[in-house]
Amino acid sequence: MRAFVCGCLGLTFTPEERAFVTAYQPWGLILFKRNVESREQLSALTREFRALVGRDDAPVLIDQEGGRVQRLGPPHWPAYPAAARFEAELGSERAEEAVRLTMRLIAHDLREIGVTVDCAPVLDVADEATHAVVGSRAYGRDPQRVAALGRAAMEGLLAGGVAPVIKHAPGHGRARADSHFEVPVVRASRRELAERDFAPFRALRHAPAAMTAHCLYSAIDPTRPGTISPKVIGEIVRGEIGFDGLLLTDDLSMKALGGPFDERARLAFAAGVDIVLHCNGDLAEGRPVAEASPPLEGRSLARARAMLACIAAGPEEFDYEAGRERLAEMLAVG
Repeated sequence: MRAFVCGCLGLTFTPEERAFVTAYQPWGLILFKRNVESREQLSALTREFRALVGRDDAPVLIDQEGGRVQRLGPPHWPAYPAAARFEAELGSERAEEAVRLTMRLIAHDLREIGVTVDCAPVLDVADEATHAVVGSRAYGRDPQRVAALGRAAMEGLLAGGVAPVIKHAPGHGRARADSHFEVPVVRASRRELAERDFAPFRALRHAPAAMTAHCLYSAIDPTRPGTISPKVIGEIVRGEIGFDGLLLTDDLSMKALGGPFDERARLAFAAGVDIVLHCNGDLAEGRPVAEASPPLEGRSLARARAMLACIAAGPEEFDYEAGRERLAEMLAVG
């Protein structure tokens, strides 16, 4: 088992993809809209992945936040609200209840098709100039409220037997560019970052997993984006924030990271991440990432096992239809 997560191109595995997964034994699989047709199709895809790697508990990941970032949607799944709506439309206590309920409903949808990890919640703190790549995905502009709503989201997912991944550590809210296409440079001082951007991650540092940000924080490391910066990962994420759970990269195929794909992976591991993600399903990129990914062992393996253990018991009892009605009622009168 190697320390990477792969994607696949379509609704089923191609023969080449089956050979790749069997040979390289990725820790997990991540799904996108291109992989989604129906419950039956997705259930078959997740079952086949686990059969190929020979692990019944092999994680399958997805980004199912609500709003514009949800890989599952109508007509087969509900459309869930964006994070920004909750605090804007509801009082604090009701917002937390609604976030917790939303993520519990999402967890039900995911477990039903064999997905066990949701790359959510977003803990980025928005400001007046936050780039649209985050935008409504952020819970708000107050770090304390972002932390409270993020905690509620984590509770909802965990109650549904799905592991949350807090992102994008140590904070993407000040970014003025989209890291899918270029390197966002964050010029805030370390003190400003600590007081605002790091705060929600510090408050939820006991989360089972986190995802890095491909942002360059000039006050911390003026030469390397966070994902491949030993200073950002070691001094900030592991040190000042105090996160000791499983640390995953954001997608290595994003253009904020340059250079050959094996080098991207090696730099991320050298910086201190546990698992690298390569999401687009392009095996020409995926093979060098796989080759550069070491066996998952030692402390990284212990963290991965701890993350899986937090959802091993499966979902708590839940009335899904009543939950949907309650959420619709809350948002209608909010």
